[in-house]
Amino acid sequence: MNNKILYRPLYNPIYFRYSFCFVFALAVIINCMNLNGESSLYILFIFSVIFLGIGFYSKPIWFLLLATLIIVTCRYFLISDSASNIGVFLIHFLTYLLITLISSGLMKYVQKVQEDNLELTIALANALNSRDQYTSHHSENVARYSVQIAEKMNLSKESCEIIRKGALLHDIGKIGIPEDILGKKGKLTDEEYEIIKSHPTLGHNMIKHIGDFHKNGLLDIVLYHHERYDGKGYPIGLKGNQIPLFARIVAIADTFDAITTKRVYREEYDIEYALDEIQKNKGKQFDSEIVDIFLSLFDQS
Repeated sequence: MNNKILYRPLYNPIYFRYSFCFVFALAVIINCMNLNGESSLYILFIFSVIFLGIGFYSKPIWFLLLATLIIVTCRYFLISDSASNIGVFLIHFLTYLLITLISSGLMKYVQKVQEDNLELTIALANALNSRDQYTSHHSENVARYSVQIAEKMNLSKESCEIIRKGALLHDIGKIGIPEDILGKKGKLTDEEYEIIKSHPTLGHNMIKHIGDFHKNGLLDIVLYHHERYDGKGYPIGLKGNQIPLFARIVAIADTFDAITTKRVYREEYDIEYALDEIQKNKGKQFDSEIVDIFLSLFDQS
């Protein structure tokens, strides 16, 4: 099973801004060298306004209008089929402006979908937290620790955001666990423990039909965050790097917060004890390299 470190520049307009600058500069340079005024090279100016709209979708309309005007003006003077004809200039300007606005609108739609997914993630996490006062902040804590690990590993911003959402939802399957088991103060029976162990699969089944979650690796976090590096985890028993990277990261954050927070069946332990437990399970329950990175977050030397 491959790790899903998804790099999705489509969701980050900065890459389209770079692309706009590059393509527009290339269009000007090539057309300046095109002494015959070959009109077929206009395609570079079209790509310029596409990247303009996507990359600067959040800019005010006057900015997009002015930038499009500059692009069309360059085309007007550099390509022979439009020179000395104001009517052609106006047609090109309106056409290119339309392309810019359509591209901008598409990017706004993509960003809105992302925002909606984040709101859905938060709503689902809150639904879980409302069931158990002792773990009401568990998901937020796990998300925070997980992102700190990911950032220390120099993962991309897109990957960090996926990890954050996945950590917020990692225990979402516990919504399907009966209250008397979830809130039991005494030791769980073997049968009850098996029911608890079903929560990764329940959570996966609950949200697997959300398209974006299915594509970006978030579901791996929900399904595999209780897998162990030595292969003794659940629900499948994956071993080593068979466990997706995002799930290996969240597994450490999840265990650390579980140890250091109060539960219905016990009091919390101090940070030193938790860090020692993480260290003891290095290479057993957890990925050794990620453990070292996690422990370095607490290194005061």
